[in-house]
Amino acid sequence: MPVPWFLLSLALGRNPVVLSLERVVGPQDTARCSPGLSCHLWDGDVLCLPGSLVSAQGPVLVPTRLQTELVLRCHEETDCALCVRVAVHLAVHGYWEDPEDEEKFRRAADPELEEPRNASLQAHIVLSFQAYPTAHCVLLEVQVPAALVQPGQSVGSVVFDCFEAALGAEVQIWSYTQPRYQKELNLTQQLPALPWLNVSADGEDVRLVLDVSEEQHFGLSLYWNQDQGPIKPWWHRNLTGPQTIPLNHTDLVPCLCIQVWPLEPDSVRTSICPFREDPRAHRNLWRAARLQLLPSGGWRLDAPCSLPAEATLCWQALDGGPCLPLVPPLPRENITVNKVLEFPLRKGHPNICVQVSTWEKLQMQECLWADSLGPLKDDMLLVETRGPQDNGSLCALEPSGCTPLLSRASTRAARLGEQLLQDVQSGQCLQLWDSDLGALWACPMDKYIHQRWALVWLACLLLAAVLFLLLLLKMNPVKAASRSRAALLLYSADDASFERLVGTLASALCQLPLRVAVDLWSRRDLSAQGALAWFHAQRRQTLQEGGVVVLLFSPGAVALCREWLQDATSAPRAHGPHDAFAASLSCVLPDFLQGRAPGRYVGAYFDKLLPADAVPALFRSVPVFSLPSQLPDFLGTLQGPAAPRSRRLAERAEQVFRALQPALDSCFQPPGALGTGRGMGPEAGVRT
Repeated sequence: MPVPWFLLSLALGRNPVVLSLERVVGPQDTARCSPGLSCHLWDGDVLCLPGSLVSAQGPVLVPTRLQTELVLRCHEETDCALCVRVAVHLAVHGYWEDPEDEEKFRRAADPELEEPRNASLQAHIVLSFQAYPTAHCVLLEVQVPAALVQPGQSVGSVVFDCFEAALGAEVQIWSYTQPRYQKELNLTQQLPALPWLNVSADGEDVRLVLDVSEEQHFGLSLYWNQDQGPIKPWWHRNLTGPQTIPLNHTDLVPCLCIQVWPLEPDSVRTSICPFREDPRAHRNLWRAARLQLLPSGGWRLDAPCSLPAEATLCWQALDGGPCLPLVPPLPRENITVNKVLEFPLRKGHPNICVQVSTWEKLQMQECLWADSLGPLKDDMLLVETRGPQDNGSLCALEPSGCTPLLSRASTRAARLGEQLLQDVQSGQCLQLWDSDLGALWACPMDKYIHQRWALVWLACLLLAAVLFLLLLLKMNPVKAASRSRAALLLYSADDASFERLVGTLASALCQLPLRVAVDLWSRRDLSAQGALAWFHAQRRQTLQEGGVVVLLFSPGAVALCREWLQDATSAPRAHGPHDAFAASLSCVLPDFLQGRAPGRYVGAYFDKLLPADAVPALFRSVPVFSLPSQLPDFLGTLQGPAAPRSRRLAERAEQVFRALQPALDSCFQPPGALGTGRGMGPEAGVRT
């Protein structure tokens, strides 16, 4: 049944009318021929090799003209594709060299004979179709009854259904016989393109322009065409007439496709994906990807499109060096996005991280310690390799490589090789992974650090006792407590990457003589008490112990502060149940307004994320530090009177900076990339 094909009609003119194309149902190719002829389509493709010209020994059947027609091949009711139907017109060329041969051919087909034979002229016709980058050849067998064989006369045609092609493609069609008696026929045809649909870009402004008639009603849908699973709808509108639709340039990803169809019954839909090769779309895809570690012990990479990447596990040492891949013994794994993948580990460890990388570079990394297992540990990872005869060896994973335990190398693992081997044998090490090929062990190193200094402590015991008595006499309780000063870290959860950065900062501060409280590590208490009650309890305890409240400013935090300061008469908008920063403003702002903030609060912001003048003036009554450029001063203020001298403070600042560097690199995106994780859509940038 003919079906109106809206999209082809749009491609044929600026003021199109509805054009009907015949619908071919089913995926199988077919062939049919004129009355009186018989034809057969050979199964499968044939080699597209015309061969050399040969001389015909009598009349032969050859193609004389090619004719094409556009049809729709429909695999399902609404799944149709443009298809090229080819008609090959045939004629008889050549004459009998021997009149007796012609007479025998005629007599064999004489119906008045008592036993007439089915004499016929047979030919093998090849159709070769090419539409870059594919080529396809089929073989048609045609037979013409002897009664229709007249040299130089047309005998009919054979029709092939059909060659699929894309809109806008240039197709080339050849036809010849096997063997080839004459020069092959050829036809080049440009299929209709889509001049009515254009994607234009002017800097960061991207527009989808649809130039159609004012009377045309159509549906437009933007969706993510994912390789795994069904398509994921993103935006849909029913429109009329010409349209210009703005798109956020950060929303362009390689699998973003456009689907258009007329608002008519049984209409055919077609899709185009114009951003597959766009470098900007590929950069946006990695910015939108999120690597999540799940409480169940698995992990998942969330992304709108498939990613050609691999995942590996690595070991992050406490000293802040590079994360050391566990390959081998653990293999690399191809990533399937939006699917939960399990760790091949028996137990979790805060130093285990997941790396996602392409053949070009490392794209992202997420560590277990940033979620629920606490800060990094000073553990040594031992790799056990097992041989075929149940003989194994142990080496320690270090930046210089895997150091054998019983070696003479000058590394820490080699010096403590015998002790670490005894720890494994006595069960003091945690087994993370085990297989027939080997195992992974995490061995604590704290006790060896204590043993190293045991003699020093014993030698200085008397001096320490004297100093302790002096401290009891000269230091007040606040100063005594300042050696392990409490710090409450408040921030606005702008997005997942900023939360990871905050978790990294909190973990790094824990390595100093600071007791850090942050809502990332207290989600259960937040859910049980509520954000406001949790903040009140933490603030009261921190200030009673002589601690300090750290306000970590970000674009989201500044927006919340201005919302409270500029519109105090209306209630602030609702926030998530875990947003301690939004809940804390109800009692933080009165402290600043009434002059109680100095000595209790400290401000900080990341200089690549927020300009210095963005911090509201009200909060300038307390020190506000730019990170990481003012990291030494920031650490000195947090530690208070117990802060070490400048040289030691600089070393600690360098240690914190090295711990922050990976998170800083993954968090700070180029200008324009901020807000990618916020609402997406053609009107994403519009706010009222």
